[in-house]
Amino acid sequence: MTGEAAIWHDVECGSYAADLPLWEELAERCGGPILELGCGTGRVALHLARRGHEVIGLDRDQELLEVLGERADGMHLSTLRADARDFELAQPVGLVLAPTHLLQLLPDRVERNECLASVAKALRPGGLLAATIIEEMPEADDAPPPLPDVREVDGWVYSSLAVEAAVGPGEIVVRRLRHAVSPEGELSEEPNEVRIATFPAATLEAEAEAVGLKPAGRCEIAPTELHVGSLVVLLERGD
Repeated sequence: MTGEAAIWHDVECGSYAADLPLWEELAERCGGPILELGCGTGRVALHLARRGHEVIGLDRDQELLEVLGERADGMHLSTLRADARDFELAQPVGLVLAPTHLLQLLPDRVERNECLASVAKALRPGGLLAATIIEEMPEADDAPPPLPDVREVDGWVYSSLAVEAAVGPGEIVVRRLRHAVSPEGELSEEPNEVRIATFPAATLEAEAEAVGLKPAGRCEIAPTELHVGSLVVLLERGD
C-alpha cells in the first residue's frame, strides 16, 4: 500500500499541469539527461519520461522515490536519493528543473547558494537551470474559495484544503487542512503548513552568477483557477 507521504504528495501536487508545456519545450531545446530536483512521486519526471526524455528524479524522501520507481517501470527514468543542497551526478546533464518553487522551500540565501553550486557542477557547459518562483503573493480578488484537492486510494478518501496563504516579511506561509476518511467512514484531520521564502528574480540571478550560472531569460506560467501564476528563472552554465 502506498504510504501517506506519497499519497499527500499526489493529492496536493499531482493534478497541477500548467507548467508541463514549458518543461517539454525546455527538454526539447536542451536535450538530456534531465535532472528534476524535488521530484516527489513524479508529476514532472514521469510526464517527460513518457515523451521519450531521459530523466533523473532527485529527492531526499525514499518513500516518494520508491513510488516513482514503480511508476517509471520500462521508462528512461532513474532516481537519486539526495539533498538538493548537496549532490553529485555520475554524468553532467543538459537541463535541471526546480519546479513547484523548490528553491523557495530553502529557508535562506546560504542554503540556496549550496543548491545552486551543486546544480552548476551537475550541468554541462551551456546547460540550463529552470527554477520556478513566486516573487510576491497576488492581491486577493473576489473569486470564491478554492475547492479541496481530493483523491481516493484503496477505499480511503483524502482531501486537502488550502485555508490560508499568510504573507509575512520575506515569506508566504501556506496552510492546509488535511482530511482522511477510512472505508468505514472514520474521519481524521490534521493541519499542514509550508513556508515559501520570497525574493525577487534579480536576487536569484545575482546569487547564481556567483557560482557560474548566468541569467538566460525568464518565462511566465499563467495562473489557474486553483493556483497562482509563477515566474521561471532560466540560468545557464558558462563554458
